[in-house]
Amino acid sequence: MFDQVNGLPVHALVLHAAVVFVPLLAILAVVYAAVAKWRPRLGWAVALLAVAAPVSTFVAKESGEKLYDRLVSNGLKGKGLEILNDHMDYGGMLFWFVLGLGVVSLVMVGLTVRPERQLSGLLNVVFIVLTVVLALGSLYYVFETGDSGATAVWGSY
Repeated sequence: MFDQVNGLPVHALVLHAAVVFVPLLAILAVVYAAVAKWRPRLGWAVALLAVAAPVSTFVAKESGEKLYDRLVSNGLKGKGLEILNDHMDYGGMLFWFVLGLGVVSLVMVGLTVRPERQLSGLLNVVFIVLTVVLALGSLYYVFETGDSGATAVWGSY
């Protein structure tokens, strides 16, 4: 399922969804958490991205593992293998950060979907801090994952 579609690696087909959805979720979730007056306009987008980003990241991670297995069984060694190992480590961390951000975002949207039910005080601060930390981690790991993947494919090593 995660290996190939018509001879093309699934990873090459789906990774771009994660590259788009993760930064969008990170940015919109932080804005949603920090700017209460924009919540009614952003809630639907944050909720959709809170599902789409972790799902696309999971599919990219799983399909990347299948591609890795195929490359290793075909004899990949040396520096290329080291770069791919780093790429896989970054991708694994990315998934956990994005999953956390997705869950926090869905809970936050669920708690504030009605205008009369807004976060206040310490709870608001907790959601803002959690969202910012998870968003920054997600952005860091999506960059590192993409950079190491691009280096593995296009870089000189």
